[in-house]
Amino acid sequence: MARYTGPVCRLCRTEQKKLFLKGERCNSDKCPINKKRAAPGKDPKARAGKRSEYGTQLREKQKIKRMYGVQEKQFHLTFEKAQRMGGVTGTNLLVLLETRLDNVVYRMCFASSRAQARQVVLHRHVMVNGRIVNIPSYVVKPGDVIEVKERSKKLAIIQDGLKEISKSGNSPWVTVDVDAVKGTFVQYPRREEMTDLADVKEQLVVELYSK
Repeated sequence: MARYTGPVCRLCRTEQKKLFLKGERCNSDKCPINKKRAAPGKDPKARAGKRSEYGTQLREKQKIKRMYGVQEKQFHLTFEKAQRMGGVTGTNLLVLLETRLDNVVYRMCFASSRAQARQVVLHRHVMVNGRIVNIPSYVVKPGDVIEVKERSKKLAIIQDGLKEISKSGNSPWVTVDVDAVKGTFVQYPRREEMTDLADVKEQLVVELYSK
């Protein structure tokens, strides 16, 4: 499957929002959003007019896709699964994205960004319930125990991620044992608990796919 391999800060500039794609850099003065840099492309001011309804919906979908590092086909399949679930489709979509193994590894601060978490999973550093899982889209369920392999616990990428817990803590739907580099996915997150997604308008994605 083709993946975007260009400069990720360009994606944040496109959305004019921090997508937290580069870990610690996103919280530093080097972040282009902190510097208020313009959107990429030639003469962005000429394209800064009022967006159509479709354009607004599309940008919201792109923002969520890029935030979670998911490609279009996978994102659409996740949306269709969210539709089949009971409850609010938009909330279901976010909950399903949050249960991806790479995202859970990121939420447990075993990596500084979702892209790093994906790499940690792909390189077979992560175990789920005692078994190695190297599929980033693996669906984690409540009660699952996620841990880093013993010989991988001292890796710099993982230790750097764990430093974030002391700064910002971990998400309320997971518990983490920093010393053991192990955590438990306690429950599915509620929409109000996803405080870092407060400005995400998932209903726009529902409206886009309903056309």
